[in-house]
Amino acid sequence: MLFYPIEYFGINLKRWDDTPYGMFGWQGVVPTKTEIMAKRLVRIVTDKLLSLEEAFARLDPVKLGKLLLPAVQESVEANCGEAWSWLLRPVLPLLLPHILTSLQREIDQVLDLEDVVLSAFVRDKAVLVDLFQKVGRVELLFLVNSGFGFGFFLGLAQMAAWAAHPASWTLPAAGALVGYVTNWIAIRMIFEPAEPVNVLGLIEVQGLFESRQVEVSDEFGDFMQSRVLTARELLKDMASGGDDGDLFRFLRRQLPYPIPSSILSAAVSAIADVADNPLKYPAVHSYVNEQLDIRETLARGLKRLSPKEFEDLLHPVFQEDEVTLIATGGVLGFGAGALQTKLGWGGPAAVPRAIGTMLFTLATSLMIYVQQEYEAQHDPPLASKERPHLRRRETILRPTNELAEVAAQYTPYDYR
Repeated sequence: MLFYPIEYFGINLKRWDDTPYGMFGWQGVVPTKTEIMAKRLVRIVTDKLLSLEEAFARLDPVKLGKLLLPAVQESVEANCGEAWSWLLRPVLPLLLPHILTSLQREIDQVLDLEDVVLSAFVRDKAVLVDLFQKVGRVELLFLVNSGFGFGFFLGLAQMAAWAAHPASWTLPAAGALVGYVTNWIAIRMIFEPAEPVNVLGLIEVQGLFESRQVEVSDEFGDFMQSRVLTARELLKDMASGGDDGDLFRFLRRQLPYPIPSSILSAAVSAIADVADNPLKYPAVHSYVNEQLDIRETLARGLKRLSPKEFEDLLHPVFQEDEVTLIATGGVLGFGAGALQTKLGWGGPAAVPRAIGTMLFTLATSLMIYVQQEYEAQHDPPLASKERPHLRRRETILRPTNELAEVAAQYTPYDYR
């Protein structure tokens, strides 16, 4: 219900703005709030994690100019004729590095990072869904599985309530309370406490998500470089607008007016062509992706954040409709209790049925736990595979994030 369906499913007779539910239908919370959540992510990326000027300063103007030269020459010849192509051929190898050097200093005026990120998420809502499912997979799994544990113990209280007062409303009311409280506790345990809390000097307790700051940072950086801040998307945004775009105006500031606008338009078209054809210009895309190093830049920035700041990466998924999510647990619990009552859980056979349900629940929970432990041992998380030398201290309850300083993020690995 958090993520699916991507589009509204049901009869669209009445639906309230920015809500996942309608009178007769539902849309996943994240797809419903895509633009709101995307804007919050954009602020994190642009304000705290990534500086365009610093990232583009890693590019070598001479090398990038050589890689772009064939595309620019081809575009000039196609759009301006052979005469201009012949005239500019000896000049372009010297001119391109000069222009690219100036572009590095003014990249914030040509490339709209906020627009790139926001467009990627809003254009395809599934991208934002995939991001949250990737970085929050452990927390989402905990949210699901915690229902077995919390639900079991709270279910015992539900049974006691029925035994004390076996009325027709007892099971539905108790079921609603169990569903509500279970979701409330699980969400709190995911994010609270943000900072590690020492309990009696024996154990440290920290929110599940904050305790995985190192692992999540790597996965977030990997996702953003491969799905959002790719060379293709960055170059495409730079070339957007054509003759009315920021890149065209930048080129006009760099080149004197005797050079006709058609040459500038050809240069913009060349960048657009490079962006749209990564298979035709693989060297450009590979070089830009490698040198910008979005993956490591974002991961390094996330690891620098305090646990409370880091929490903002995933918490919006739950915050935007936290009341709805918790209340949904109550509604489903009420329905389950009503179904139990309807199926005749009162009367002489109630006790054996309750005992049978307890045994079935325990057996199911045990099977799921064993299966997850087996999968965890035979298929370690992606971040562990990529960084086998990463070491973190384990606590009795949950691992805590000790790597507040970037210098202490990794322990060198001895390969001898």
